[in-house]
Parts: sequence; C-alpha cells; structure tokens
Amino acid sequence: MIQLPLPMNIIGPILFFIATQISVFAMDKIPADKMNSLSAQSISLEQRYGDKFVNDVFKDNILLNLAYLSGKVTKKEDINWDEIDKPFEYEFTLMPDKTFAYHDDVLDQYKSSLVKTTNAHFNFDDGFKSDGYLMGDGVCHLASLMYWSAKTAGLETYAPTNHDFAVIPQINKEFGVSIYKTPGNYNGNAAQNLYITNNKKNPIVLKFEYNNSELKLSIYEEIL
Repeated sequence: MIQLPLPMNIIGPILFFIATQISVFAMDKIPADKMNSLSAQSISLEQRYGDKFVNDVFKDNILLNLAYLSGKVTKKEDINWDEIDKPFEYEFTLMPDKTFAYHDDVLDQYKSSLVKTTNAHFNFDDGFKSDGYLMGDGVCHLASLMYWSAKTAGLETYAPTNHDFAVIPQINKEFGVSIYKTPGNYNGNAAQNLYITNNKKNPIVLKFEYNNSELKLSIYEEIL
C-alpha cells in the first residue's frame, strides 16, 4: 500500500493533540520537589530469625501480609508464593486526620478516623504459616517496621503493646509492636494493634519496596 504524506493542516492538529496528551500524563506523576521525605527504614527478610526454617516462615508471612495490604491477595485461594516473593513496590496515601490500623479490631478513639488496614487476620484461613508456635509469626516484624518509620517521620503513632518479650532483629526494642487477633477477643485484639494517624496538613504516602530480600518503607509528605 502506498502511504501519501499528510497535509500540514492535518499534521498540525495531530501534533498539538499528542503534545497536550503528553502534558496531561506528565502531570499525573508528582514531581520530586512536591514530595518531602520524612523517613526511610529497611530490614532484611533473611535476618528475621537465626533458624532458617523459622526465618522462612517469618519471611513468607511478612510478604503475604503485604500482599493482602496491596490487594494482590484477598483470600487464601489467591496465594501464589512464587508471585508473592517477586520484587515489588506498593504505596498508599493517608489523608490528613485519617488513621491506618494494622487490623480491623480497633480502639474506640480510632473508629471514626480509620480508613485502611492490612486486610488480613494472620490465621490459617488467610493462608498464613506457623513455625510450630504461633500462626502468622513474623507480622509483628512488619508492624514494627511501620511503627519505627512512622514514629521517625513525626506521625501520630500508638502501639499499645510492646514486643519486649522477644527481640526483633534490626529494630530497636522501643519500636517493637505486638500484633494479635483472635476471634471473640475484640478488646484484647484492639490492644495488640498498631495505629498511625496523619497529623500533617498534607497527604502522607507510605511506600514499600521489596528487592533482594530487603524490605524498605519510605514515608513522604505531599507538598500541595
């Protein structure tokens, strides 16, 4: 087929249309100078416990919890461990005066501001693993990373129950968080939760990055 050159009166509007669309797409990405870095903390998922079997259970439960948080997994039947272990990035935004809680049994003072949880219950029905002691072992390490990051970012944070009964490698004991959720124990569950509230005037972005067994959480404030 022979392709004839387009007349200039047609080319002009086409080029203008392309240029405007490029501008629109570029505007969707928040420029670096509109993001203020508040905190960046990381841990190795190969250093969760000295015994490799136990460490792997912790690692899998942490990654599964993040898969529930991101919506990649919504039920046990969705679980594909090969996919869960692949490098990924995930972020969510917390608007001013809104609260993230680690699970959905929350203290009364957070019920009206709660907008997000990890969407998991850390049990067998959700597909979490056990090292022979507790189902879901390892999720406290993820909660502690979030507490550490949010605390150093200057966000309003509350972790009612400290994880002082066991060491969490690479995280100072003051940031250790005990997470627990069992059916029929609402008050006890609410006391073993993590609460992060955006006390800034602008939206806050929590960004998770996982690659080469390193899990990093960065917190940014959008500058409007």
